[in-house]
Amino acid sequence: MQPSVKGVTYFDQATECLERSDLAHLQLDRVRALLRAILPSNRFYQARLGGVGLEAAADIQSFADFRRLPFTRKAELAADQQAHPPYGTNLTYPLERYVRLHQTSGTAGGVPIRCLDTPQDWTWWMRLWGHVYRGAGVGEGDRVFCAFSFGPFIGFWSAFDCAPTVGAMAISGGGQQSLQRLATMLELGATVLLCTPTYALRLAEVAREHGLD
Repeated sequence: MQPSVKGVTYFDQATECLERSDLAHLQLDRVRALLRAILPSNRFYQARLGGVGLEAAADIQSFADFRRLPFTRKAELAADQQAHPPYGTNLTYPLERYVRLHQTSGTAGGVPIRCLDTPQDWTWWMRLWGHVYRGAGVGEGDRVFCAFSFGPFIGFWSAFDCAPTVGAMAISGGGQQSLQRLATMLELGATVLLCTPTYALRLAEVAREHGLD
């Protein structure tokens, strides 16, 4: 179990309870670490950051420096991948360094954006979901039912993989119809439901139609 203070269970108490000034230092350290990784080899960000005169991680010493960084917009990433298929120029490492692929839904403009993850990237995803789960009070003894098809969308896979990191059981509801999912949740005693809000409402409708509490 993670440490608990005043009834609050933390995923990472050391960082979640930092003083504001210490948190700012941590954030800037992480930005500089990111820049040290991408500037030598990532052609996409070499062009974007070079355009504002940023050539080294040491150029970021304060949040005033940080504000010089340009926004990266989804349309720019999509255009880059169309111009340099299949992954674009936003690659920091050789392809053999990457172990997972995910992509966006393509609902904005109809062009999915492909993203590659290293093992270190996947650890980062686990930490993100760890904070989400702990913030929602999910932990040991919970059974997390993932009511979605397991396509290439990142949220599904990362949510499923992370549940065990907080001591919860991950249960896949992929490939099932709504009534089957409801039956599985009841039979296995699911305590957490992961799905879109609209699908949660749909499950409630199906439950009502079939007399399920």
